[in-house]
Amino acid sequence: MFLLTQIKFLVIAITLMGSSVTVYAQITNDITHDEAFKTLLAAKKNAEASEVVVNIAVVDAGANLKAFIRMDESYLGSIDVAIKKAKTARYFNMDTGELGELTQPGGIIYNIEHSNDGLITFPGGVPIKNKNGKIIGAIGVSGGTIEQDRAIAIAGAESIIE
Repeated sequence: MFLLTQIKFLVIAITLMGSSVTVYAQITNDITHDEAFKTLLAAKKNAEASEVVVNIAVVDAGANLKAFIRMDESYLGSIDVAIKKAKTARYFNMDTGELGELTQPGGIIYNIEHSNDGLITFPGGVPIKNKNGKIIGAIGVSGGTIEQDRAIAIAGAESIIE
């Protein structure tokens, strides 16, 4: 009888645990693997059309790396920059170029780029939103000019709401 009670408790606990994982996924609206891959490929396509060689990073809602590509012959130093641009965009839920305007000498958050193991506060990182406007991740691009990086990142981020 005691064993039967333990088994029933275990079945209930597993059922509740499975339900809480489902509910958590619905609440967080985290970027899926398919969405991250679609974002990455749209950004890569834009970079190729612009004849720009870049590194592209996609992070999830928790700023964890979800997808990455280093285009052939892209700068090695841009790998870390792309990842940090994506993380920075997610940490502050804004375009890294806009954040950079606030971090200039005399700005209200001057020197913030030294926090969080290093942030990147120039263009090329943008939040990714789902069709409901909820931020589900971010993309970071590095290797072109800051204008090219931003345009490529925006193309990738907008691809999942099309």
